[in-house]
Amino acid sequence: MNPEILKLARALGVDPERLGYLADVDESDVRLLREQVTTTLFDANLVVLERMALASRLLPAPVVAKIAEKVFGPLLCARIAGLVDVSRGVDVAKRLPPKFLASVAAELDPRRATAIITRVPLSTVLAVASELAGREDWITLGRFVGHLPDETVRRSIDLLDDVGLLRTAYVLDDKNRVDHVLSLLPASRLPELVRAAAADPSLWEPTLDLLAHLGETRRATVRPLLGELPEELRARAQATIK
Repeated sequence: MNPEILKLARALGVDPERLGYLADVDESDVRLLREQVTTTLFDANLVVLERMALASRLLPAPVVAKIAEKVFGPLLCARIAGLVDVSRGVDVAKRLPPKFLASVAAELDPRRATAIITRVPLSTVLAVASELAGREDWITLGRFVGHLPDETVRRSIDLLDDVGLLRTAYVLDDKNRVDHVLSLLPASRLPELVRAAAADPSLWEPTLDLLAHLGETRRATVRPLLGELPEELRARAQATIK
Protein backbone atom coordinates (compact mmCIF):
# COMPACT_ATOMS: atom_id res chain seq x y z
CA MET A 1 0.00 0.00 0.00
CA ASN A 2 1.09 3.58 -0.67
CA PRO A 3 3.34 4.58 2.26
CA GLU A 4 1.62 7.95 2.58
CA ILE A 5 -1.71 6.19 3.08
CA LEU A 6 -0.11 4.06 5.81
CA LYS A 7 1.13 7.20 7.56
CA LEU A 8 -2.18 9.02 7.16
CA ALA A 9 -3.97 6.04 8.68
CA ARG A 10 -1.59 6.21 11.63
CA ALA A 11 -2.27 9.92 12.10
CA LEU A 12 -6.03 9.32 12.02
CA GLY A 13 -5.90 6.16 14.13
CA VAL A 14 -7.73 4.04 11.54
CA ASP A 15 -7.02 0.84 9.63
CA PRO A 16 -5.19 1.65 6.37
CA GLU A 17 -7.74 -0.41 4.44
CA ARG A 18 -10.37 2.22 5.27
CA LEU A 19 -8.35 4.71 3.21
CA GLY A 20 -7.94 2.45 0.21
CA TYR A 21 -10.04 4.84 -1.88
CA LEU A 22 -7.04 7.20 -1.85
CA ALA A 23 -4.89 4.75 -3.79
CA ASP A 24 -5.33 6.68 -7.04
CA VAL A 25 -4.58 10.07 -5.47
CA ASP A 26 -1.09 11.45 -6.10
CA GLU A 27 1.24 10.56 -3.25
CA SER A 28 2.26 14.19 -2.73
CA ASP A 29 -1.38 15.18 -2.24
CA VAL A 30 -1.90 12.45 0.35
CA ARG A 31 1.20 13.67 2.14
CA LEU A 32 -0.15 17.23 2.14
CA LEU A 33 -3.41 15.97 3.64
CA ARG A 34 -1.48 14.06 6.31
CA GLU A 35 0.52 17.14 7.24
CA GLN A 36 -2.67 19.21 7.45
CA VAL A 37 -4.31 16.58 9.67
CA THR A 38 -1.24 16.49 11.91
CA THR A 39 -1.18 20.28 12.20
CA THR A 40 -4.87 20.37 13.09
CA LEU A 41 -4.46 17.70 15.76
CA PHE A 42 -1.42 19.35 17.34
CA ASP A 43 -2.90 22.85 17.30
CA ALA A 44 -6.12 21.77 19.00
CA ASN A 45 -6.30 23.18 22.55
CA LEU A 46 -3.02 25.00 21.92
CA VAL A 47 -3.63 27.66 24.59
CA VAL A 48 -4.17 25.02 27.29
CA LEU A 49 -1.07 23.10 26.18
CA GLU A 50 1.05 26.25 26.28
CA ARG A 51 -0.11 26.91 29.86
CA MET A 52 0.80 23.35 30.86
CA ALA A 53 4.24 23.73 29.28
CA LEU A 54 4.74 27.01 31.13
CA ALA A 55 3.62 25.49 34.44
CA SER A 56 6.10 22.63 34.05
CA ARG A 57 8.95 25.15 34.51
CA LEU A 58 7.94 25.57 38.15
CA LEU A 59 8.62 21.95 39.08
CA PRO A 60 11.91 20.01 39.36
CA ALA A 61 12.68 17.92 36.26
CA PRO A 62 12.43 14.57 38.13
CA VAL A 63 8.93 15.52 39.29
CA VAL A 64 7.90 16.59 35.78
CA ALA A 65 9.18 13.27 34.41
CA LYS A 66 7.09 11.30 36.92
CA ILE A 67 3.97 13.37 36.19
CA ALA A 68 4.56 12.93 32.45
CA GLU A 69 4.78 9.16 32.74
CA LYS A 70 2.14 8.49 35.39
CA VAL A 71 -0.42 11.25 34.75
CA PHE A 72 -0.08 12.82 31.29
CA GLY A 73 0.68 9.72 29.24
CA PRO A 74 2.34 9.51 25.79
CA LEU A 75 -0.24 11.45 23.76
CA LEU A 76 -0.33 14.54 25.96
CA CYS A 77 3.45 14.50 26.34
CA ALA A 78 3.81 14.43 22.56
CA ARG A 79 1.51 17.42 22.22
CA ILE A 80 3.47 19.43 24.81
CA ALA A 81 6.97 18.41 23.67
CA GLY A 82 7.30 21.12 21.05
CA LEU A 83 6.21 23.84 23.49
CA VAL A 84 8.66 23.37 26.34
CA ASP A 85 12.10 24.94 26.70
CA VAL A 86 14.66 22.81 24.82
CA SER A 87 17.07 22.21 27.69
CA ARG A 88 14.15 21.42 29.97
CA GLY A 89 12.67 18.99 27.47
CA VAL A 90 15.98 17.17 27.10
CA ASP A 91 16.43 16.99 30.89
CA VAL A 92 12.99 15.44 31.30
CA ALA A 93 13.40 13.04 28.37
CA LYS A 94 16.62 11.64 29.85
CA ARG A 95 14.68 10.66 32.97
CA LEU A 96 11.93 8.73 31.19
CA PRO A 97 12.14 4.99 30.44
CA PRO A 98 12.73 4.00 26.79
CA LYS A 99 9.42 2.15 26.56
CA PHE A 100 7.52 5.28 27.52
CA LEU A 101 9.62 7.46 25.20
CA ALA A 102 8.92 5.05 22.35
CA SER A 103 5.20 5.51 22.95
CA VAL A 104 5.67 9.29 23.01
CA ALA A 105 7.66 9.11 19.76
CA ALA A 106 4.79 7.26 18.09
CA GLU A 107 2.49 10.22 18.89
CA LEU A 108 5.01 12.99 18.26
CA ASP A 109 5.33 15.29 15.26
CA PRO A 110 9.15 15.40 15.05
CA ARG A 111 9.04 18.67 13.09
CA ARG A 112 7.86 20.42 16.24
CA ALA A 113 10.50 18.98 18.56
CA THR A 114 13.63 18.71 16.40
CA ALA A 115 15.66 20.90 18.77
CA ILE A 116 14.96 18.47 21.62
CA ILE A 117 15.32 15.30 19.55
CA THR A 118 18.78 16.22 18.32
CA ARG A 119 20.02 16.85 21.88
CA VAL A 120 18.78 13.66 23.52
CA PRO A 121 21.78 11.46 24.45
CA LEU A 122 22.72 8.82 21.89
CA SER A 123 22.24 6.00 24.40
CA THR A 124 18.65 7.11 24.97
CA VAL A 125 17.91 7.38 21.25
CA LEU A 126 19.32 3.90 20.63
CA ALA A 127 17.26 2.42 23.45
CA VAL A 128 14.12 4.01 22.00
CA ALA A 129 15.01 2.84 18.47
CA SER A 130 15.50 -0.69 19.77
CA GLU A 131 12.11 -0.57 21.46
CA LEU A 132 10.41 0.70 18.30
CA ALA A 133 12.11 -2.00 16.22
CA GLY A 134 10.85 -4.61 18.67
CA ARG A 135 7.33 -3.24 18.16
CA GLU A 136 7.90 -3.23 14.38
CA ASP A 137 6.88 0.42 14.40
CA TRP A 138 8.58 1.29 11.13
CA ILE A 139 6.47 4.40 10.60
CA THR A 140 7.75 6.09 13.74
CA LEU A 141 11.34 5.13 12.95
CA GLY A 142 10.97 6.48 9.42
CA ARG A 143 9.58 9.79 10.60
CA PHE A 144 12.60 10.52 12.79
CA VAL A 145 15.40 9.75 10.32
CA GLY A 146 15.34 13.23 8.83
CA HIS A 147 15.64 14.87 12.25
CA LEU A 148 18.69 13.07 13.64
CA PRO A 149 22.44 13.52 13.09
CA ASP A 150 24.12 11.08 10.69
CA GLU A 151 25.97 9.16 13.41
CA THR A 152 22.76 8.67 15.37
CA VAL A 153 20.97 7.47 12.22
CA ARG A 154 23.81 5.05 11.43
CA ARG A 155 23.86 3.59 14.92
CA SER A 156 20.07 3.31 15.01
CA ILE A 157 19.88 1.57 11.64
CA ASP A 158 22.50 -0.92 12.79
CA LEU A 159 19.82 -2.18 15.17
CA LEU A 160 17.50 -3.13 12.29
CA ASP A 161 17.60 -6.36 10.35
CA ASP A 162 17.16 -6.27 6.56
CA VAL A 163 13.39 -6.55 6.75
CA GLY A 164 13.18 -3.73 9.28
CA LEU A 165 15.46 -1.50 7.24
CA LEU A 166 13.47 -2.01 4.04
CA ARG A 167 10.18 -1.30 5.77
CA THR A 168 11.59 1.78 7.51
CA ALA A 169 13.01 3.16 4.26
CA TYR A 170 9.60 2.64 2.65
CA VAL A 171 7.94 5.08 5.05
CA LEU A 172 10.67 7.72 5.33
CA ASP A 173 9.14 11.18 5.36
CA ASP A 174 11.90 12.52 3.12
CA LYS A 175 12.61 9.98 0.37
CA ASN A 176 15.47 12.16 -0.86
CA ARG A 177 17.30 10.89 2.21
CA VAL A 178 17.22 7.22 1.15
CA ASP A 179 20.46 7.24 -0.81
CA HIS A 180 22.24 9.26 1.85
CA VAL A 181 21.09 6.94 4.63
CA LEU A 182 22.38 3.93 2.71
CA SER A 183 25.70 5.70 2.28
CA LEU A 184 26.11 5.57 6.07
CA LEU A 185 26.02 1.76 6.06
CA PRO A 186 28.64 -0.83 5.11
CA ALA A 187 28.80 -1.52 1.36
CA SER A 188 27.73 -5.11 2.01
CA ARG A 189 24.35 -4.04 3.38
CA LEU A 190 22.75 -3.10 0.05
CA PRO A 191 23.26 -6.54 -1.55
CA GLU A 192 21.85 -8.08 1.64
CA LEU A 193 18.71 -5.97 1.28
CA VAL A 194 18.22 -7.12 -2.32
CA ARG A 195 18.59 -10.76 -1.30
CA ALA A 196 16.12 -10.30 1.56
CA ALA A 197 13.57 -8.99 -0.94
CA ALA A 198 14.11 -12.02 -3.17
CA ALA A 199 12.97 -14.28 -0.34
CA ASP A 200 9.84 -12.37 0.69
CA PRO A 201 7.17 -11.10 -1.75
CA SER A 202 5.80 -8.74 0.92
CA LEU A 203 9.06 -6.79 0.61
CA TRP A 204 8.81 -6.24 -3.14
CA GLU A 205 7.09 -2.85 -3.01
CA PRO A 206 9.41 -1.46 -0.31
CA THR A 207 12.41 -2.74 -2.29
CA LEU A 208 11.26 -1.20 -5.57
CA ASP A 209 10.61 2.08 -3.76
CA LEU A 210 14.11 2.00 -2.30
CA LEU A 211 15.66 1.27 -5.70
CA ALA A 212 13.77 4.19 -7.22
CA HIS A 213 15.47 6.57 -4.79
CA LEU A 214 19.05 5.34 -5.17
CA GLY A 215 21.75 7.48 -6.72
CA GLU A 216 23.65 6.17 -9.73
CA THR A 217 26.58 4.85 -7.65
CA ARG A 218 24.38 2.55 -5.63
CA ARG A 219 22.28 1.61 -8.66
CA ALA A 220 25.47 0.37 -10.29
CA THR A 221 26.08 -1.78 -7.21
CA VAL A 222 22.60 -3.29 -7.43
CA ARG A 223 22.40 -4.07 -11.15
CA PRO A 224 24.65 -7.18 -11.04
CA LEU A 225 22.47 -8.59 -8.25
CA LEU A 226 19.17 -8.43 -10.11
CA GLY A 227 19.68 -11.87 -11.61
CA GLU A 228 19.11 -13.32 -8.12
CA LEU A 229 15.58 -11.92 -7.97
CA PRO A 230 12.36 -13.76 -8.93
CA GLU A 231 11.44 -13.09 -12.56
CA GLU A 232 8.56 -10.67 -11.90
CA LEU A 233 10.51 -8.65 -9.35
CA ARG A 234 13.61 -8.68 -11.55
CA ALA A 235 11.71 -7.19 -14.48
CA ARG A 236 10.22 -4.45 -12.33
CA ALA A 237 13.57 -3.72 -10.68
CA GLN A 238 15.32 -3.47 -14.02
CA ALA A 239 12.70 -1.00 -15.23
CA THR A 240 13.12 1.01 -12.03
CA ILE A 241 16.89 1.47 -12.19
CA LYS A 242 17.53 1.28 -15.95
